[in-house]
Amino acid sequence: MDVKSVMDARRFTPEKLAKVSLFESERMFCDVYGVSPGQEQKPHSHDGSDKVYYVVEGCGHFKIDGELRSVGEKNVVYVPSGIEHSVRNEGTTNLTLLVWMAPHPNYVSRKL
Repeated sequence: MDVKSVMDARRFTPEKLAKVSLFESERMFCDVYGVSPGQEQKPHSHDGSDKVYYVVEGCGHFKIDGELRSVGEKNVVYVPSGIEHSVRNEGTTNLTLLVWMAPHPNYVSRKL
């Protein structure tokens, strides 16, 4: 059994959002994102892959398909394939996100 601590894995850097891989297979990945105040994941989309963000700590300002919403701890955000999305930390404390994507983007590109 492979068990990892989200809180021990998280990292924060002053330069940009930090991503730490927890689990990865050819079909999916699960990462921890550390988003310091003022940092963001710029708008992007993934054709063929769905994404889920779970807010572990802090509050994220999510923009999903043009809709902007603040999402706090213990809430989850679903992003369907092909939908533009971004997240920003507009607060004064760190934002920790647990992020899953499936199928893995590399798996999708091999199938095309």
